[in-house]
Amino acid sequence: MNLPTAACPVPAVEGVLSADDVRATARSIVAMQEPSGAIPWTPGDKTDVWNHVEAAMALLVAGEVEAAEKAYAWTLGLQRPDGSWPMKIVEGVVEDESAETNMSAYLAVGIWHHWLVRGDRDFVETYWPAVSRGLDWVVGMQLPFGGIAWSQEWREGRAGSVNAEALVAGSSSIHHAFKAGLALAGLLDDSRPEWEFAAARLAHALRFHRDLFLDKKQFSMDWYYPVLGGAVRGPEAEVLLASTSPGWDTFVEEGLGIRCVSENPWVTGAETCELVMSLEANGDRERALQLFADMQHLRHENGSYWTGYVFPDEVNWPGEQTTYTAAAVILAADQLSRTTPGADIMRGETMPRVGDLDCGCEASRAAQSTQS
Repeated sequence: MNLPTAACPVPAVEGVLSADDVRATARSIVAMQEPSGAIPWTPGDKTDVWNHVEAAMALLVAGEVEAAEKAYAWTLGLQRPDGSWPMKIVEGVVEDESAETNMSAYLAVGIWHHWLVRGDRDFVETYWPAVSRGLDWVVGMQLPFGGIAWSQEWREGRAGSVNAEALVAGSSSIHHAFKAGLALAGLLDDSRPEWEFAAARLAHALRFHRDLFLDKKQFSMDWYYPVLGGAVRGPEAEVLLASTSPGWDTFVEEGLGIRCVSENPWVTGAETCELVMSLEANGDRERALQLFADMQHLRHENGSYWTGYVFPDEVNWPGEQTTYTAAAVILAADQLSRTTPGADIMRGETMPRVGDLDCGCEASRAAQSTQS
């Protein structure tokens, strides 16, 4: 039986963004949506499934239900029989057939978010086969240490070699997607123990074996994503977010936001909002609110957001407003204000708890000793 689908109020963050501001930001995304439903980074640029789903989630909480559901419908036409999606689509043409695991997992997050906001079981049932195929494919890409291989090459319609190395940020997002998938499985009474097992192995790798992932420590995403994806929370997350090598002191620029890459004097809106959501999910609302206010200098007069800002030159760069930045702002506003039921999507309190499948390593034994 479906729950009521009454419209939710639009998020607003007191003293920072009004509901009308958020509506304007959502309209900036709709203005860039293609007739097919695809939401590219900018007009004429590429669409990838991860950022596309994130934009659909933002549209939903801002009241743009028709545009959001048109975006979700677009995903079904691009999924391949193995459960993967191509990496890069430009105006309806696949320009890179390769498949990234985090992209193919992320539909699960979007559909659970839609359920939280709309309570529409028919919608969930329509997308469940695609969610299932996507996560099944990702399970098959898990590496022996628990991380998820980041991609698979494709050429001329055929799957090729697997890039058998894992990324912290991508695998953290997949951990989040597994939890969303398990929540959907519970809703539909369709047990998926293989997802739970894979998620537990992945959680352990993200907590204790980040040294086995590709070294991308120059990227801020590599720092905060284990918290955003829910694998690391509580005191452990506090330690991670306070870390300095690299960490808070490396990436956070007071009054501006956070750097995307440690060596570049360039703050970016999407990464800043993701850190906002990571902090809030771990109970650090004060710093989350401050960072959210800090990044508003990227707001354009039409409600869209510049991708980033090079602070020595005092210039927005690149010279574009991106849908993924606008989407991150809306989702952060919802989480900070707790306006819609979808505000839980990053906190994960509506998702089942996934344990940590301990491999008996020295790092986990040391952690258990500290806690006892």
